[in-house]
Amino acid sequence: MVSVEEVQTMMKRVYYARDAERGAKATYEWLKEEVEELGGAMRKGDRDGLEGEFADVLAWLASLANVVQVDLERAVLKKYDNCCPKCSSSPCKCPF
Repeated sequence: MVSVEEVQTMMKRVYYARDAERGAKATYEWLKEEVEELGGAMRKGDRDGLEGEFADVLAWLASLANVVQVDLERAVLKKYDNCCPKCSSSPCKCPF
């Protein structure tokens, strides 16, 4: 199993120079495009496509976090430390 920190570190090692040059705004636009592609794979019911698009979304999210210097794992744990940030329950008991 790989941690969020390991994913972010891998993306930094592989892509940071290009991502930093591209900048936060353009990296965010790539992330949005990948989320749209994930939606397309969901609509098609394409299992292999879903896996690839989930991987792309995670990779671009980690890349954006690197560009804006956010520790993604720390941010997730700070907000969602094993419970819902709104109702403080696990599982969440918020009404829909």
